[in-house]
Order: sequence, then C-alpha cells, then structure tokens
Amino acid sequence: MYRTMTPLQLALKYMDIVFSNGDMMQLKGILAQDLVFNGPFHQSNTAKDYIDSMVEAPPEDFEYKLIQSFETASSACLIYEFIKPGVSTTMAQVFEIKNDKIIEIQLIFDTAAFQ
Repeated sequence: MYRTMTPLQLALKYMDIVFSNGDMMQLKGILAQDLVFNGPFHQSNTAKDYIDSMVEAPPEDFEYKLIQSFETASSACLIYEFIKPGVSTTMAQVFEIKNDKIIEIQLIFDTAAFQ
C-alpha cells in the first residue's frame, strides 16, 4: 500500500494548520470523517464537530515548541511546550492513523495551567 505521508508527517501537518496556518477548514484533508478527539476540555466523535469547534472558538495568540516526537507504523506522538500569554505547559498528543487520515487524537495536559 502506498502511503502519502507517515504518521509523524500527518501529525506535524495538523500542528502546522492549527498553530501556524489558522485555516481550520484545511483539517478536512487530513482528518477521517469519523475522527475521535479526546482532550481535557473538549471531546468529539466526528471531524465536522471537531473542525466546527475550532472555527467557532479558534485558538489565538499561541505557539508550540516541539520537545520530542515518536512514531510507529500507525501512530505518532508529539510532546511539546504550549505557550500563550500567561500560560506555558507541556502537552502530549497521540495521533492514530488509518488509510492516510488521522482517525483519533488524544490530547493530554494538566488543566491547572489554564486556571
């Protein structure tokens, strides 16, 4: 089977869209329609719901610095420092990949940094 992007490349593409590009509609090209997203503040079971949430309340004035990345044949993990005014915390995201699309994202961080 020909793969267009590795799991790590897909994960980094996601980060580029969310953190740098800002055009959340571009996520449609890399997310499976039945995407499952789990994070401390948000959960969704479709790419549409996830993208709609990002469009309705877009993250603003933030960046990340990659600390470490790992990859398997079907997943990627990014550990990074999330930075915005008044907040700096370590986050981890695990991306599960199937058929060249992100099918699941698990976002892990300590919510205390946002209190």
